[in-house]
Amino acid sequence: MIAISDLSARVAGRLLIDHASVTLPSGTKAGLVGKNGAGKSTLFRIITGEFPSESGSVSLPRNARIGQVAQEVPGTEEPLIEIVLKADKERAALLAEAETATDPHRIAEIQTRLADIGAHAAEARAASILAGLGFDHAAQQRPASSFSGGWRMRVALAAVLFSEPDLLLLDEPTNYLDLEGTLWLEEYIRRYPHTVMIISHDRDLLNTAVNAIVHLDKKKLTFYRGSYDQFERQKAEADELQNKAAAKNEAARKHLQSFIDRFKAKATKARQAQSRVKALERMGTISAVVEDTVLGFSFPEPERTAASPIIAIQGGAVGYEPGNPILKRLNLRIDTDDRIALLGSNGNGKSTFAKFISGRLQAESGEVKLAPHLKIGFFAQHQLDDLIPTQSAVEHVRKRMVDQPEAKVRARVAQMGLATEKMDTPAKDLSGGEKARLLMGLAAFDAPNLLILDEPTNHLDIDSRRALIEALNDYSGAVILISHDRHLIEATVDRLWLVKDGTVQVFDGDLEDYRAEIVSTPKKDEAKKATGEETVNKADQRKQAAEKRAAFAPLKKKINELESLTARLEKQIQALDAELADPALYEKSPAKAAAKAKERADAAARLATAEDEWLMLSAEYEEAMAD
Repeated sequence: MIAISDLSARVAGRLLIDHASVTLPSGTKAGLVGKNGAGKSTLFRIITGEFPSESGSVSLPRNARIGQVAQEVPGTEEPLIEIVLKADKERAALLAEAETATDPHRIAEIQTRLADIGAHAAEARAASILAGLGFDHAAQQRPASSFSGGWRMRVALAAVLFSEPDLLLLDEPTNYLDLEGTLWLEEYIRRYPHTVMIISHDRDLLNTAVNAIVHLDKKKLTFYRGSYDQFERQKAEADELQNKAAAKNEAARKHLQSFIDRFKAKATKARQAQSRVKALERMGTISAVVEDTVLGFSFPEPERTAASPIIAIQGGAVGYEPGNPILKRLNLRIDTDDRIALLGSNGNGKSTFAKFISGRLQAESGEVKLAPHLKIGFFAQHQLDDLIPTQSAVEHVRKRMVDQPEAKVRARVAQMGLATEKMDTPAKDLSGGEKARLLMGLAAFDAPNLLILDEPTNHLDIDSRRALIEALNDYSGAVILISHDRHLIEATVDRLWLVKDGTVQVFDGDLEDYRAEIVSTPKKDEAKKATGEETVNKADQRKQAAEKRAAFAPLKKKINELESLTARLEKQIQALDAELADPALYEKSPAKAAAKAKERADAAARLATAEDEWLMLSAEYEEAMAD
C-alpha cells in the first residue's frame, strides 16, 4: 500500500500540491492524470525521494522497491540483453558472488535464492520484454551505442520492467513507443503483479491497463476506481451535484441577505437580523465547478479542392541511398477526402513514407502523379527543433504575413490555440504542447489539401487531444496520420495502411484486428478449441472483410458525403445565426434580414433531411457489416 498524507509541495515558489492525501491499495494499477503543469512529475519525484515536500509524508511498505525509467541509457558497447539483465541487481550480485564463493553453505544459499527469484529463466524473460518493445533477437545482441536516443529509452523501459519493482512509476512511457509497443505495454501493465502509477494522456492505455485513476486537480488528489472513461463519468456526476449544491447555497444566502438588508435598521427586528447575520457566516459558500478552458485547434480549409486522386503512385520506390530503397512496390492512391493511418513498427519506414508523400524525398523509381495546385502540410515531432528558440509565436507567424497588420498576425496565432499571454514568449520557454500547437499551425498555414501528422500528440494532454480530434474531423482535406494514440486513430481515420516488409499495403481490418495480430490471445484460442469452434484462417477473414467493404463501398461513400454535407450546413446555420442576431441588420436592410431568415430556414430543412438519411444509411451499413 502507498499512503500520501497531507502532502504539500512547491516548485520555484509556486504551490503545486496543497495538503493532498490519497491511499493506493497494494496491486493497484493507477493512472495519474491532470493538466500539464499540475505537478504530476513532481509528485513522482517526491515519492522517490528526489524532491523534498514542504509538508506531509509518503508511506510505503518496509523494503519496498521503487522503479522508474532512467532518464538516459548510456551508449555503451554492452549488448541490450546484458543491460536489461543487470537491472535485476540482486540477481547480478548473486551471480557475481557465485563465481568466487568457496563456502559450500554459502554456495547452497546462493543457488537456492537464485532459484527462488527465477534467475535461470531471467534471460528468456528479458528477451521477451525487449521483443515486446520492438527489439528482435539480432537487435538484442547489438551494443546500445548503435541505437538512437528514442530506442535507448525503450531499453531503459525494458530494464525497469524486468527489475519488477514493488512500485512501478511510469511517466508518459508511450511517448517513445509506436502503436505496436503501446499495445504490448498495455497488456504488460494490466498483468503486472505489483502496484503501478502511470502518468499518461493516452486514453486507451488508461482504459485498458489501469483499474483506478488518481486525479491531481486544484492542488488536491482524488481517487476514483475504474478506467478513465468511468472516471470521467464519475467526475461529471460529482461536478453536477456540486453545481446544484452551489446554486441552492447561493439561493439560501440571497434569502438571508435580503432579510438582513430589509430589517437590520428596524429596532423591532434587530435581534432577528443579527441572528441571520450569524447564520449567514456559519453557512459559508459552496463554489460552483469552473471548467478550465481548453484552447482548440483550427486548420484552414483548402482554398480550392484538388481533383482525385490527389496523389497516385505506381511501382514507386524510395530510400536515402541510391540503389538501396527502404520502401518499394508502392502502388497506392490518395483521394481528396481520405483519412489514412499508417500502421507498422518503428523502423519499418512510416516516417520515410510520410517524407516521400510530402515531397521531402524523391522517388528512386516508379511514377508519382500529383494533382495540380496540390498543397501539402507536414508536421513531425523532430521539427520542434526547427523553431527559432529566441523568437516568439508572433515573430514566427509574422514572417508568413509580412504585409498584414499586427491584429491579423495575432489573430492567426490565436487560431493555433496559443493563449494571449504566450504569444510573445520565446519558443524556448514554451511548453512541449505549446510548441506542438505552434508547429502544427505553421504546417497548416497555407491551407493544404493534404495534412500529414507524424506523432502529433506526444506533448498534448487528454483535453488537447480531444480538441485535435474535433479539428481534424472539421477539416475537409485529406489526412495521413502516424500515431501511437489508438483513440485518435479510431476517432479520425477510416482507412489503415500497413508499412511492413519494405512496402506499404492496405490493411484489411480494423484496429482490433491489428491488435489481435500484435498481442497474443492464448485464452481466446483455448476457448475456441474447448468449444470445438472452427478457427477461420486470418488471411481468409481479411479477404472476406475486404470483399464486404468493397461491396458496400458506394453506401459508405454516400454516408461520408452526407457527413460532409451536414457539417457544411451546420457551419452555414451558425454563420446565419450570427448575422441574424445583429439588430442593425433589421434596421439597415429589412429585406436582407428576411432573405437571411429564409436562407436559414431552408438550410435547417436540408440539414434535417440529410441527418435522417444519414441515420438510415448508417444503420443499414452497420447491420450489413455486422452480418
